[in-house]
Amino acid sequence: MAPSENILVIDDEVEVGSFFRRLLQRKGFNVSLAHTGNEAVHLIDSANFAVALIDLKLPDTGGLELLQHLKNNQPDCEAIIMTGYGTTRTAVKAIQLGAFDYIEKPFEDIAEIEELIGKALDYGHRVTGKTIGQPEWITTAKQVGFIVGKTPKMLRLTTVAEKIAKKNINVLIQGETGTGKEILARFIHAASPRHQQIFIPINCSALPENLLESELFGHERGAFTGASYLHRGIFEIADNGSLFLDEIGEANSSIQVKLLRVLETCEFLRVGGEKPVKTDVRIIAATNVDLEKAVRDKQFREDLFYRLDVVRLELPPLRERKEDIPILVNHFLSQTSGRTSKALQVSPEAMAILQEYNWPGNIRELVNIVDQAIALCEGSLLLPTHLPDKVLQVTSNSFAPVAISSPNNYQSDTTGQSVLETLESITANSGWIEALNKDNILKAHRLTKQIRERLLDRMQALSLPGPLPPSLEELEIKTITRTLSYYHGNITIAARSLGIGRNTLYRKIKEHGIEIRKPPA
Repeated sequence: MAPSENILVIDDEVEVGSFFRRLLQRKGFNVSLAHTGNEAVHLIDSANFAVALIDLKLPDTGGLELLQHLKNNQPDCEAIIMTGYGTTRTAVKAIQLGAFDYIEKPFEDIAEIEELIGKALDYGHRVTGKTIGQPEWITTAKQVGFIVGKTPKMLRLTTVAEKIAKKNINVLIQGETGTGKEILARFIHAASPRHQQIFIPINCSALPENLLESELFGHERGAFTGASYLHRGIFEIADNGSLFLDEIGEANSSIQVKLLRVLETCEFLRVGGEKPVKTDVRIIAATNVDLEKAVRDKQFREDLFYRLDVVRLELPPLRERKEDIPILVNHFLSQTSGRTSKALQVSPEAMAILQEYNWPGNIRELVNIVDQAIALCEGSLLLPTHLPDKVLQVTSNSFAPVAISSPNNYQSDTTGQSVLETLESITANSGWIEALNKDNILKAHRLTKQIRERLLDRMQALSLPGPLPPSLEELEIKTITRTLSYYHGNITIAARSLGIGRNTLYRKIKEHGIEIRKPPA
């Protein structure tokens, strides 16, 4: 821990404040104490803190309200929630609101407290740029193949999931089909204290109702026709591990009752059995339906819902994290390197099309389309021609030329002179360029290319020669320059994308006098 950091302790118990003051001052920290919400607000407004320890229950205010005030005024201050009221659900909500973690009273392990404060300080230093480092969860994510990407929503989700993983509480994952709910569940298991024990996934909608109970809880010999031996169910096999119940919303009412009993008593009966079997299983459930609506419609038990919904994590659909598509595609391509003898790259045009498509099937659909493209590709570069028609058709429609609109309400049946006036108006006013952003500039570029191609077609129909085509040398210089720029000066990747060797690319760069521009460090 770094000395001279300011730490705020908010607790109405004088003994708790005195304990933290003695503990932390010996470590070189500056400690401020607040015993009420008003005192805490005054300190937050008058001084900066690196870490704040906040009691969840105060006589004049709630810990969540203080957390929100802290984050609104000092977003870089990491908060640790202290709870002694069995309010685990509220403490978990605090993490989702931005708290670093929570700790339960009474404090039994001083070393654990010191370690938690140290981790909060280190995390705060990384976030504020005072130290350089990767998130703690990065290694675990790589181990299970969980591609987080770089969207803020996914980064925050993973940070919360990693913290929750260390707690022995149930988790409910919500998300559309194909968003990666099982891989997130595997990440939670791998980041938990149970990571050396078994992880078992089961799809509640994939098994017939008459088999699901036997699969979950097992059966005794002779329990039904064909039950010639004792069968251990998944709850028994997964003892001390994690059980992933996918499509939990599809479980029938009978199974829901039995699941509720397991969650409440940590024991179950095998089918045909009379002796309860003890189990210690962490439940990670997932659904693509609105369970709250199912509860209102009497299709899902309310008491079971609250048992499962201790922590809810919502995976965003792929259309809300399109900037992660290149990362995901490159990951899928790297996975195929062991199955194919060629190192594949995606052309900029193909990648732009993949980023434009809306992906109703989410990551599962992306994997499928990448696999199809690999199968069709005979070279080392995936092109738009390797993508299926449904992707090309949707993006073609979104890039399709439309009737040019102007302040004069230009219509498609006006004269050629009106078209010229509109184009001149657009080119004369440069303000529209600055109005474009990363979400729509690719579409604008495709539109202008289509306009150019249609103008050339029209010129040919009118028997006009058109502009002089560029020479092969000009095309080569332009292509190499743009490829080097796209891959940030990486010769190896650029050469692979162009379909030539590194030495050939070096020779052409020297021959044409092309400057290699690398991004600033």
